[in-house]
Amino acid sequence: MKTKVDRVVWITGASSGIGEALTYELNRKGYKLIISSRKLKDLQQVKTRCPKSDLISLLPLDLMDKDTMTEKVTVAMSFYGSIDLLINNAGISQRSLIMETNLQVYEKLMDVNYMGSIALSKAILPYFVTQQKGHFVTVTSLMGKFGSPYRSGYCGAKHALHGFFDVLRMEHETDNIKVTMVCPGFVNTNVAINALTADGSPQVDNDVATKNGLSPQVFAKKMVKAIEKEKFEVYIGRKEVVGIYLKRFFPKLLHRIVLRSNVR
Repeated sequence: MKTKVDRVVWITGASSGIGEALTYELNRKGYKLIISSRKLKDLQQVKTRCPKSDLISLLPLDLMDKDTMTEKVTVAMSFYGSIDLLINNAGISQRSLIMETNLQVYEKLMDVNYMGSIALSKAILPYFVTQQKGHFVTVTSLMGKFGSPYRSGYCGAKHALHGFFDVLRMEHETDNIKVTMVCPGFVNTNVAINALTADGSPQVDNDVATKNGLSPQVFAKKMVKAIEKEKFEVYIGRKEVVGIYLKRFFPKLLHRIVLRSNVR
């Protein structure tokens, strides 16, 4: 039986932010890693910064290319002969009002944040079923549990991930397949800088709340602990995490608080 550090972990969106920090944390702990993103050069730089770089394989991946996922899974499986965990981390955010946002922006948000992760997960699912083990870890957001202005498409895609993966967990419990949903609050990454605006161009500027969020390193340590404990769902952030419980018990109060804060 494999020990934890013998396991093979595949991370999408690994060239920056949370994915990069996860790579360093899991490499430090001795996991075998496959790291993916659209940017091969950035992946190579991440690998060179890892003390155990011999335990890392690179696999360029664009979640918009949904038809290539079966091929990508075959390549990923060839590196170590098996995969134990898939971390669906890649994604893109949004900062624009509903009235002003082009429909194509919503389509891209759904393609990247939802359909791309679903396509990759479906492609690897038969391998997990054959192995009779596997673990899907999907990074959603607190915005996958409640909403906030300027993030309508982002919230919609993240809510959809919860619906899909909750059902996947139920349907494949007898196949020894686990699902962990990770809901970040504010994390100090480039997520706001790269967020899509109404016409699809990046916001470029950072958000104050994002800049003051948890460091990716602190977040990654907390996330890895949740993964190793095989939690169903985990909320990682600062005071914004309270929104989960306000939404459940005091939804009108949360509505007023979010409107007052108007965090863009």
